Amino acid sequence: MTEPAWRRSRWKRAQAAAIAAIGTPLVEALGATYNWRESGADHLREVARQGRQPILALWHGRILTATLYFRDRGVVAMTSENFDGEWVARLMNRFGYHAARGSTSRGGAKALAQLRREMASGYPTAFTVDGPRGPARVAQPGAAWLASASGHPIVPFHIEADRFWTVRSWDSHQVPKPGATLGVAIGPPIDVPGDADDAAIEIGREAVESALADLEEEALALVRK
Repeated sequence: MTEPAWRRSRWKRAQAAAIAAIGTPLVEALGATYNWRESGADHLREVARQGRQPILALWHGRILTATLYFRDRGVVAMTSENFDGEWVARLMNRFGYHAARGSTSRGGAKALAQLRREMASGYPTAFTVDGPRGPARVAQPGAAWLASASGHPIVPFHIEADRFWTVRSWDSHQVPKPGATLGVAIGPPIDVPGDADDAAIEIGREAVESALADLEEEALALVRK
């Protein structure tokens, strides 16, 4: 696969490093002010009790808060090959994540193969199932494919804040304001049969999409208590 043009630019690589270096203390400081409420954490504990690893599934618009909530757990996350994916990967690395580079639009097969290997080695993984370019809140099949190929379950989750800014981006990314209360709703594991055909992958994809819609309501209820 041809190397992305931006990667050949020393200036762009330096920019990515600078964004991560500056962004880390800002995210840390902001995150330290949040109050967290959660439901469904027992689903993750049950997956661990079974000796399996979760394939964490979320919407792209919740990357910031998910990075804080699941930090320092060795999660391997798919990030795109473009410039934005580079600084996101560097930032996430500072919060204890590892990156599998690729996306549904570029390098996806390579990244999925890496995620499968990482899961075989005992690492949890994470998918923004509507990324990297949307359409927003329409799940792609990658997480279902990985669940079938790896034998590990998808664990969907959603995060909502009671006070936030919304970024003007395709995913309407949510940035909770200082002191915000955040609700984390984690759903039951979703299994996809091994060697699943296209129809079974589609069933898994639809199950993830439906679960995330339900979890949004659950997360909103948490912050309205």
